[in-house]
Amino acid sequence: MAVPERKVEVDEFLAGAREKGALLLDVRSPGEYAEDHIPGAVSFPLFNDAERAQVGTIYKQVGREEAVEKGLEFIGPRMADTVRRAKALFTAEPDRRPLHLYCWRGGMRSGSMGWLLRTAGLPVVLLEGGYKAYKQSLPEFMGQDWPLVRIGGYTGSAKTAVVHALAARGEQVVDLEGLARHFGSAFGNLEQHAQPTSAHFRNLLAEALTALDAGRRIWVENESRRIGNVHLPEPFYKRMIACPALEMLRSTDDRVEHLVGMYGSYDGALLRKGFNAIRSELGGAQTDQALVALDNGDLATGARIALEYYDRTYEHGLQKRAGDNRHPVDAQGMSIEACAERLVRAADGMGL
Repeated sequence: MAVPERKVEVDEFLAGAREKGALLLDVRSPGEYAEDHIPGAVSFPLFNDAERAQVGTIYKQVGREEAVEKGLEFIGPRMADTVRRAKALFTAEPDRRPLHLYCWRGGMRSGSMGWLLRTAGLPVVLLEGGYKAYKQSLPEFMGQDWPLVRIGGYTGSAKTAVVHALAARGEQVVDLEGLARHFGSAFGNLEQHAQPTSAHFRNLLAEALTALDAGRRIWVENESRRIGNVHLPEPFYKRMIACPALEMLRSTDDRVEHLVGMYGSYDGALLRKGFNAIRSELGGAQTDQALVALDNGDLATGARIALEYYDRTYEHGLQKRAGDNRHPVDAQGMSIEACAERLVRAADGMGL
């Protein structure tokens, strides 16, 4: 006997999917999943990309019944295998919760998969409105009055390292560059790790914020609208720049030391690639000087040359946002942990 169908709204669906032992299945095509998905979801497609395109074309050009028939042609021969795979996933955990399924609109794909798995005796929860409903819920969520505190500072100030030190102290943080998999400069992804799409970064950010207490301050590194190829969601960005920034004042020597420690283990060819990426902005002569320094193993000189360019860029940004809510915090000559301590004291003193 089939298990009764159960459909729930976004908030209830996500709460259930986050419970210990829950399993979240994305039944959209692999291509849709790769573009963006609810964090934690496992790709469990009803159709592959080519099948989805064919069914969709028939639906638009011929009609619904014909599209359903074509879909059944695709999934019919593999129904038993689909059930076996779902049961294997379900029984992999001793205290498994109901399977949570979603497709794009909460229509035929999740409905069909849900029917199949329920018929096989598996408990299933469907997302009302599908992934589209989840996506539509995010702008309001992102733009709410998060109690953010930005960590500012010139390039090389060790802002990301300080974010991690704050987290180790029990402070609430969101590591934006960690989520984006990029340090936010021409040297920020020298090994070219795959970044999430902007849409999936938005989802990862939403998941990170969900885990935090909105009644306590949340530290974020002060960022521009873009981190590498990833764009911050506009509602969150607007909220972020409206919040106070504690500007770490670090000496040039502090910053050079940090950059050498950060990039000293990189292959020289990758560092050369980073300098060549900013050649037009840095200038040919200075770029060549930096490359010679790298060839001589003099990373400190290379870092100082790079900072000349990044400092100009940062100062230009400060001028464009002259009314920004910034507060200087002297952190010169301090360890990462001491910088974190100084920021906490400053925030406490401001009542943040």
